[in-house]
Amino acid sequence: MSIGTEPPTLDPSLATDGTSILIIENLMEGLTQFDQTLTPKPASASSWEISPDGRRYLFHLRKNLFWSDGKPVTAQDFEYAWKRLLNPQTASEYAYFLYDIENSEEYNQGKLKESDKVGVRALDSETLEVRLKKPVIYFISITTFSATFPLRRDLIEKYQNHWTDPDKMVVNGPYRLKEWRHEYKLRLEANLNYYGTPPLCNTIEIFVINERTTALTLYETGGLDMVSLPPEAIEHYRTRAEYVNQPLLRGYYYGFNTEAPPFNNPKIRRAFSMAIDREEFPHVLKGGERSAYSWIPPGMFGYEPLVGLRFNPKEAARLLSEAGFPGGKDFPVVTTAFNTDTVNGLIAENIQAQLKRNLNVTISLDNMEWKVYLKKLQLNPPQIFRLGWGADYPDPDNFMNLFMKGGGNNHTRWGNMKYDQLIVSGSSERDPQKRRMIYREAQKILTEDEVPIMPLFISAQNFLVKSYVRGVETNPMELIFFKTISVIR
Repeated sequence: MSIGTEPPTLDPSLATDGTSILIIENLMEGLTQFDQTLTPKPASASSWEISPDGRRYLFHLRKNLFWSDGKPVTAQDFEYAWKRLLNPQTASEYAYFLYDIENSEEYNQGKLKESDKVGVRALDSETLEVRLKKPVIYFISITTFSATFPLRRDLIEKYQNHWTDPDKMVVNGPYRLKEWRHEYKLRLEANLNYYGTPPLCNTIEIFVINERTTALTLYETGGLDMVSLPPEAIEHYRTRAEYVNQPLLRGYYYGFNTEAPPFNNPKIRRAFSMAIDREEFPHVLKGGERSAYSWIPPGMFGYEPLVGLRFNPKEAARLLSEAGFPGGKDFPVVTTAFNTDTVNGLIAENIQAQLKRNLNVTISLDNMEWKVYLKKLQLNPPQIFRLGWGADYPDPDNFMNLFMKGGGNNHTRWGNMKYDQLIVSGSSERDPQKRRMIYREAQKILTEDEVPIMPLFISAQNFLVKSYVRGVETNPMELIFFKTISVIR
């Protein structure tokens, strides 16, 4: 199979992108794992108990759980991994995932120095205790996510940044990393110490191929067994048996750096959002994408199809005029950045043309390699940048907490106290009607009033799989577990 970019990292505490997480989820396993219905099922934990007040969890690890070097996987490995994620020195963008745990936010923000006061600890080698600040209805789902996977303290301290090298990395999942030739290929081999059913395919080779058309040529000539389709090829393959289309819980958006002029003015952000006709994107991409105006995707609780700014070029022009740029006159040339990819390029060119046509403003396009792009977002976000967000767990909190002030994955530098209060409230509200109203109000702030982002469309997967490859199970969260795949010629 192929991936479009080199994985920036295989360290679960540091990975933030789908490419890295795809590999990690086949090398490592957490306490639980989603099944095909996206229900958390026992994985490293054989069972768990929840206290009546919903604030204390006890996870019981399996007894036959081993790392690939033969040492037992222990509750201490989980405690270490979770506290490493929260340690400010790790600078993990996913640290906020564990903020519902007692004293975790204070420790991550440096207000509390003692890690032993954080509400996670190993009671013995097979029992992990987690204490929450308040009941959180989706907490079990968080334990499926790669950032919470166990880690080996001895190896990380010994090898530092090189602990994920193939000759040093020790894993607890169905595969181990046998080879990593950077910018070319990763080779995974079955982990003989895996507790579960052994993988059906002993070796998986993953090639790094930036150009989707190149990957498609390799697929046609027998060099690949699975490949993502470029938009221009979808129509040609749509009726073939090997074609797979999967709607996703993944939003594609453009973000504004709200601290950088001219986008520190909400009127200009609203004007840009109303100047873009999102109905054009499904026609450009042809892969089953759906236009998006609000942020929580269809198929997830809290989806609000009527929330969000609609295409209205007259109102967009009026707002731009109010902001001091009538008819787009004297509006500065602004930069829109994206990582190199066929889809990203098509969308950027479309938006560039729409903004010129509807607002008479000029944007320059700047594309860069994925690793460089991620670093740019962390250190100095461009005026406008493209990103996507796929569900880490199928709950609206996963989409909405992304834009809380100071969140590791919030590159807009935007914050709103009312919005943050709503998200905190929604995480523990058990009444579905009240919870829905909370997320509706928050989405109005995000996509109608303040507009630090412009949701553009909901993504879909489009790929080909050879007929002799069996067991490729897809789902809206893009989880692909290699252990179910087999080759029958």
